[in-house]
Amino acid sequence: MLWPSQDNGSGCANILNYCMYTMKKNVVLFFASLVIVVTISSEVFGQKRAYRTPEFAYNWGKPSLHPDHIILNVTEDPSTSMSVTWRTSVEVQVGYAEIAKATPAPKFWRNATTLKAKTETLDATEVQYAQSVTNYHSATFTGLEPNTIYAYRVGNGSIWSEWIQFRTAPTEGQPFSFLYVGDAQNYVLELWSRLIRAGFQKAPQAGFVVHAGDLINNGHSDREWHEWHMAGSFIHGMLPSMATPGNHEYYPINDEGWKTRSRQLSVQWQPGFTLPDNGPEGFEETVYYMDYGDARIISLNSNTKIGKQVPWLDSILTVNPKKWTIITFHHPLYSASSGRNNLNLRNGWKAILDKHQVDLVIQGHDHAYARGHTMPTDSNLVAGLNTRDQYIGTAYVVSVSGGKMYPMRPDGWADFPGAVRDRGGENTQLFQVITVDGDVLMYESYTPTGDLYDAFDLVKSNDGMPNTFVDRQQEAIPVRTHEETISYYDTLPENIEKKLEKNNPGYTVIRVTYYDEPEFRGYVVRMQGEEDRIELTLDEKGNVVKE
Repeated sequence: MLWPSQDNGSGCANILNYCMYTMKKNVVLFFASLVIVVTISSEVFGQKRAYRTPEFAYNWGKPSLHPDHIILNVTEDPSTSMSVTWRTSVEVQVGYAEIAKATPAPKFWRNATTLKAKTETLDATEVQYAQSVTNYHSATFTGLEPNTIYAYRVGNGSIWSEWIQFRTAPTEGQPFSFLYVGDAQNYVLELWSRLIRAGFQKAPQAGFVVHAGDLINNGHSDREWHEWHMAGSFIHGMLPSMATPGNHEYYPINDEGWKTRSRQLSVQWQPGFTLPDNGPEGFEETVYYMDYGDARIISLNSNTKIGKQVPWLDSILTVNPKKWTIITFHHPLYSASSGRNNLNLRNGWKAILDKHQVDLVIQGHDHAYARGHTMPTDSNLVAGLNTRDQYIGTAYVVSVSGGKMYPMRPDGWADFPGAVRDRGGENTQLFQVITVDGDVLMYESYTPTGDLYDAFDLVKSNDGMPNTFVDRQQEAIPVRTHEETISYYDTLPENIEKKLEKNNPGYTVIRVTYYDEPEFRGYVVRMQGEEDRIELTLDEKGNVVKE
C-alpha cells in the first residue's frame, strides 16, 4: 500500500511522510474553516460591508420597436372595462390592442377584437433625467363581462407582445382581494422586485394592486421608470394598477426648477398610465375613484391643493352605493416615522372622512409601518352606548415596500388626539393583502419572506353603528425594529464617532454610509445639530477629507 507521499521506501519513512501530510492537511482545513466562519459572520451581521450599486448601460431602458412598459389600469367600472398602456420608440406611429375571452384552447384569438390605440409622443429631451422622446399608446377595452378572464396583446400590427391574461371585477356581493404596497422608491429593481413578486405569489387571485405613491425616487427619470416596470415585469400587465402620486412623483424638470423649488408631476405619469378620468378638474389621473365589487376605492392627491379636493370628495361619498369605502393617498394623516406630522392633511380631510365613516385609509411616505385607528365620533354612536372598545372610526395604515427605511415614532400616536396606533414596525419590507367578503374586510400584512406581520378584521354593521374591530396581530410574528434586525445603517468605529462628536460640539451622528470603491474608501457621515445638519466625508482612519 502506498501512502500519499507515493514513496516506496521504508515503512518508517512512509509513516513519517503520512503524518506530515495529515498535519498539513488539518492545518489547511483549520484555517479554511476560520476563513469561512469569518466570512459568514461578516455577512450575517453586516459589519463594514459596502453595497455595490448596480450600473446600467447608457441605452438600458430606452424604448424600441417592441412594446414594453405594458401596464393594465383600472377604470371607473373594472367589471365591464379595463385600460392598457405601453410604450415604443417614435418609429412606431400606430398602435393596436387585441382582446378575446380566454379559453383553454390555444386559438382563442380567433374571437379577438382589434382596437386602434391612442398614440401620443412625449418629447422629454429638455427634462433632466428623462432626455428622451417616446411614443406612448393606450386603449380601453369596453363591453366586458364581470368576473371573466380575458387575454390581450399590444403591438404595431406586426410586432406584438405576448398574450396577457386578466380577470374583470366581480359584481356586488362577490368576494375579492387586492394588494396594497407603500413606497417602492429606492432600490426598485434590486429589492422592490422581490417584494411585489412575493405579493403576487401570495395572492395570485388578487384583482388589482394599489400603489400608495413614490413608485420611484425621481419622478422624471426614464431609467427609474424602467426599473419599476422591469421589477414588476408581467405582474403589471396582469394585475390592474391603481396608482396615486407621491412627493417623489413631483420633481423639478430642470436647473431653474431646482432653484425656484418648482415641482411638477412626473412627465411620464399621464402618458404612462391610463387611469379613470372622473376626478375634479386640474387633478386628472391623480384624483379619481373606481367601484370594485362591494367597495368604492378613491385616490386623493396629498401633494397639492388639499382643500380643492374636498367638495368633490364630499359629493362622491354622499352618493356612494357601496358597502365599503377605502381611500388611498401618499402622505399619512397619522405619521409612522419620527419627526413627521401632516397637520394640514388632518385639518383638511379628517372631518370629511369622519362624516362619511370611511372604513380604511391606506398610505405611504414614511418608510416605516404603522397601523391604528380613530375613535368613532359621537354622531356615529348610538346614544347611551357606554363602551367604544370594540368599535372604531376609520382604520389607518402606513406601509413601505421598497428598500429605504426610517425609524418609527417612539411614542406611537400619543401626540395625535383621538388616534391610537395598534401596531408598528421598521426596517421591514411589506405588502398587504386586503379581502372584502360581504360584511367583513380582512387585512393582512406580509414580509417578502412570507411571514404574517399584522392582521385585523373590520365587521360591517347593518344598523348604522360603526365597524366592529377585531385585532389579529397575535397571529403574527413579533414587532420588528432596527435594534432587532440586520442594521439598515452602517456604523462608525466607536473611537472615530467619539472623536467626531467631540470636534463638533452640539452635533450627534445620525447616519453613516460606508463606501468601498476604487476611488474612495471611507465614510459619509450626517450629523444633527439643534437647528441644522452637517455632512462630513471621512477616510477609513476617521480623518475628515471633505466638509
